[in-house]
Amino acid sequence: MEKNKKNEYKADQIVILEGLDPVRKRPGMYIGSTGATGLHHLIWEVVDNAIDEAMAGFCNKIIVELLPENKIRVTDNGRGIPVDIHKATGTSALEVVMTKLHAGGKFGKEGYKVSGGLHGVGISVVNALSDWMQARVHREGKIYVQEYERGNPKKNVTMIGKLENLKDSETTFLTGTTITFQPDPTIFEKIVFDWEEILSHLRKQAYLTKGIKITAIDKRENKQSPLKYQFYFEGGIASYVRYLNYHKEPKHESVFYIEKEVDEIKIEIALQYTDEYKETIFSFANNIFTIDGGMHLNGFKNALTKVLNNYARKQAFLKEKDENLSGEDVREGLTAIISIKIGEPQFEGQTKNKLGNPEIRPIVDLILNEAFSIFLEEHPREAESILNKCILSAKARLAARQARETVLRKGVLEGITLPGKLADCSSKDTHKSEIFIVEGDSAGGSAKQGRNREFQAILPLKGKILNVERARLDKMFANNEIKALIIALGTNIAEQFNLEKLRYHKIIIMTDADVDGAHIRTLLLTFFYRYFSELINNGYLYIAQPPLYKIQINRKANYVYSEKEKEAMLQNIGDKSIDIQRYKGLGEMNPEQLWETTMDPTKRFLKQVTIEDVEVTNEIFNILMGSDVLPRKHFIQNHAKNVRNLDI
Repeated sequence: MEKNKKNEYKADQIVILEGLDPVRKRPGMYIGSTGATGLHHLIWEVVDNAIDEAMAGFCNKIIVELLPENKIRVTDNGRGIPVDIHKATGTSALEVVMTKLHAGGKFGKEGYKVSGGLHGVGISVVNALSDWMQARVHREGKIYVQEYERGNPKKNVTMIGKLENLKDSETTFLTGTTITFQPDPTIFEKIVFDWEEILSHLRKQAYLTKGIKITAIDKRENKQSPLKYQFYFEGGIASYVRYLNYHKEPKHESVFYIEKEVDEIKIEIALQYTDEYKETIFSFANNIFTIDGGMHLNGFKNALTKVLNNYARKQAFLKEKDENLSGEDVREGLTAIISIKIGEPQFEGQTKNKLGNPEIRPIVDLILNEAFSIFLEEHPREAESILNKCILSAKARLAARQARETVLRKGVLEGITLPGKLADCSSKDTHKSEIFIVEGDSAGGSAKQGRNREFQAILPLKGKILNVERARLDKMFANNEIKALIIALGTNIAEQFNLEKLRYHKIIIMTDADVDGAHIRTLLLTFFYRYFSELINNGYLYIAQPPLYKIQINRKANYVYSEKEKEAMLQNIGDKSIDIQRYKGLGEMNPEQLWETTMDPTKRFLKQVTIEDVEVTNEIFNILMGSDVLPRKHFIQNHAKNVRNLDI
């Protein structure tokens, strides 16, 4: 009997991927995804090389250009990638860097003391995932060029001329590297570069690298004249803090800033308090955003709490009988940036979200302790403003604790007493269970009747929930709708939050397709972003997409979810008998229609809520939901032209 060859496993089935082949075979392992995030990551990797030159003190200008035909050009005035022969390989060092994984100047101490690159694989990965790339090096008075197709050199590195006739203009430097690349359309889902996202990233890099000028130019064919932005911040991260607080009311004018180097580790810290209730703290290691913090952030938090408690005791802001201020108290309304530059960063995980170097914590603790203590002593009026803010936060925390103990009893969170308005599902499997947060009793009634009771729970909310952007926890616990939502989720909140107790792994916001529905959705998103960001980061939060129209063609119902989809359908139906119904509210649909269009997992459309840029997200929520009216007015005026068919 002949064996099934599909089940055979022999030596000839073992494939060895040479050179950059592994990158093209599994691009997600190197850049995260082949979607928009991975596409833009190509730019970040090339820019990172130029930033490394700047951090090493050899570069102060970087130009990023968006060109026609989906090309990107990044130019710096650094030293230029070496072009001489690499002894181990017998080829030009430029070709080695561009075509070999784990090759570069970041592995030895001689090339770079500090680096933010992706373990030396960055530029070669970009090359592997590009249809075409060119590297141009200006070095030692000469111009060298090499071109590549999908990571493979078209010919050897070639000297094409001398620099003696070139002037050091805005885009032509006497030394440096220019990388031009065109992403491979067979690798990426769609090649569309987001100008605003690029500007946001470059702005952040300019803040973190004091004294560097970064220019962004959009020269794509759909632009009548090139768009151009320049970022240069002499104040570095102190300027970054002022930028983050632009729409906030500061509690003190001057931004505290300290820059110090200890044992070849450079520490920069900037902070300022505002009248907000939330903290905004960003930590970076070698210009990489450590979203989950790490040792540098731990050292900062520890020192901040210690310094403010010591000062409060010394100046009698706190009496002998008073409790110490907690970490939560001293960080309310705080905007801070912690940036360190270190030769051997130990990042936890492939994504570099957390810094693990244990030696960093005591160094940051010591530096902030000394410098911030002096700042408070030398600025007594500002110190008083900060301490009054912290003490008010402590009083609110104690009030919130009492409210929490009253509302969130142990039995409640274990599911013994769930909110009466919650129609729970029968399944206890949290991975399969989902909860729909629905606007109003009418929609709630339809949803309860139309759902699959086994795994779908319904929580109707009455009216518009509290705007948590302008409220502390004690106010939140006094709000019945917020209270019901917290209890239904089961995770508790703030310092008692426990992700493992989440009762549903799909939390779906389902509101009407009108202005009120959009407002309620924004209030809920604010609530989740400010107090349950871990649910968003873990991919548990979604927005339902109910249909905008029911178009009946010869008695057959068709549902469309956008104006564009409606127009396309109407163009294709000719002179058939049609009836168009615009859905303004979920309650206008009967249970069967709601299930069929919005709740049935096999047919529905859900939008997963993600946070792509924490800085931008913070700013938008602060503008839309904060207490300052003027920025919100400007935001609405600037974006009003993008709104179509507004329902008043």
